[in-house]
This record gives sequence, C-alpha cells and structure tokens, in this order.
Amino acid sequence: MRAVATKDRDSALDGLSLTELPKPQPAENDVVVQVHAAGFLKGEPDWPSTWTDRAGRDRTPSVLGHELSGVVVELGHGTTGLTIGQRVFGLTDWGRNGTLAEYTAVEARNLAPLHVDVDHVTAAAIVMPGLTAWQALFDHGRLQAGQTVLVHGAGGSVGSVGIQLAREAGAHVIATGRKSARDQAGSLGAHEFLDLENERLEDAGEVDVVFDVIGGDILNRSTQLLRPGGTLVTVAEPPTVQPRDGRAIFFVVEPDRAQLTQLATRLREGRLVPLVTDVRPLEEAVKAFTERGRSVIKVV
Repeated sequence: MRAVATKDRDSALDGLSLTELPKPQPAENDVVVQVHAAGFLKGEPDWPSTWTDRAGRDRTPSVLGHELSGVVVELGHGTTGLTIGQRVFGLTDWGRNGTLAEYTAVEARNLAPLHVDVDHVTAAAIVMPGLTAWQALFDHGRLQAGQTVLVHGAGGSVGSVGIQLAREAGAHVIATGRKSARDQAGSLGAHEFLDLENERLEDAGEVDVVFDVIGGDILNRSTQLLRPGGTLVTVAEPPTVQPRDGRAIFFVVEPDRAQLTQLATRLREGRLVPLVTDVRPLEEAVKAFTERGRSVIKVV
C-alpha cells in the first residue's frame, strides 16, 4: 500500500515521503480500515509516540496521521461490534502507525459507525477537534447549562467546535481570537467575542470554565478569570499557574466511541460543522505536511 512515512527522528520532515509499505495485518480486537479521508497534526514528529510503540520499541518507518474515516475491510480475531463493509470514523492509537495511508489497522473500540449521510472528509475533520472539545468541556470542565465559558482560538478547528458544543449545551459562550475570527465565531454561536490583538482578555469578566488551546501568557492570565470553583482546561501545555479557588487541568485527547457517536449524530443533523480549509489527495500529503507560511486551519 501507499503511505506517508518517515524514518529519521532527527530530520523527520526531511525524511517524510510517500512510500510503499506492507498492508497492515489486524491484531486481536483490531479492524483494518481502507482509509477514505485522514487528518493530521503538524506537531506529530515531536511526539515520542510517533517513534516508539507502547513498549518503547522503535517502530520506524512511522506512518503519520491519527484521524480517519473509511470502510472496514478486515476483522481481527475476537473483534466484535463492527462488520466488513461498514463505514467508520475515529482516532487511532498514538503508539501505532497512523492514517496517512491507504489502509490502517485500528482497535475496533476506537472507531464508531458512520452514517451514509455524512461524507468521509467531514467525518475525518471532526475527529480530533470534536473529541478534544467534548472532553475539555464536559469530561474535564463539567460545563453545565447556564454557566459561562471562555473558548480561546475561535478561528481554529478545535475552538470553533468548542463554541458550537458549548452553545448547544446551554452555556453563555465568550470566544477569543484574532479580529478576523469575529464573524465566524458569531455565526457558530458565540454570544461575545474578544479580539486578543486589540482588546484586554481581562475584560471578559468572570467565567465558570476556560477552554484553552493557546498556552503561554494567555493560559496564565486566564486562570484569573475563573469564578470560585471554576475550571480551566488546556490542551496546550501543563499549567504553571493555578487559580486561587478552582483548578487548572492539562489533558491529552483520547479515543472514545460513545463520544464519536454523539458527534456523528450532530454532523448528520447539521448541528455541528467542522472547519476544513484544505482537501488534498494522498499524493500531496507530504507537501501539505511540510509547507510553511500558509494559515491553514484544517487539512484532510
């Protein structure tokens, strides 16, 4: 099969290429998926799990990408809950080969069925942003109807989904970002918008939950906005400043079939829209991964 892989940890991007690799074989409780659409994060070469498996063993050449939508073509021993020919989408394990390939082996529990009404590009685009926003807001932030949430990064793929999920949950949503994201944030459901380039973050007032995707100074200053008992959740970096009467949490997104099913329902009913700014064939994946100087929200 064709796959986008890299062999050299010291020069990961220079060594990235579209190459031929053996088609993966399913382990116990796995499925093999024929990939129709895949997503990736440009920071993947910096992750230790890109280079080693769960036992710490070298696994190069490493296939990048962890979001996918496709069709099940093979079942491993003991696999239940999915069938050959079924449309699925999901998030692959960090320590295994990824989704920028024609086929990938995935633990069945990391995938959810995908209705025919949802196209593969849309499904692949929602996986990482959708699971990240869901887990940040509801699992870690415990967001409730009537609360106020501050969502950073309104112009990005994760922040934009966070706005939509929080608004649907009945929260008052304050979004932040660059000036150019103001109209988009409003159209997705934000009640208020702060332009971080020209307005003071502190003008947001007190909030119950902060969802941060930026880190650094914005992360530290955001802790001061929490009401007593409030929660700041970040995926950018571990917080170095804790709120006086609340908590600040860093987490890494995890696969979750039940949450994927919730996202799929919202996609099908038009209640959730992922941002996709670039769709490329597999032959252009290396270029999409390595090119610089372009402001791209989400590539599939």
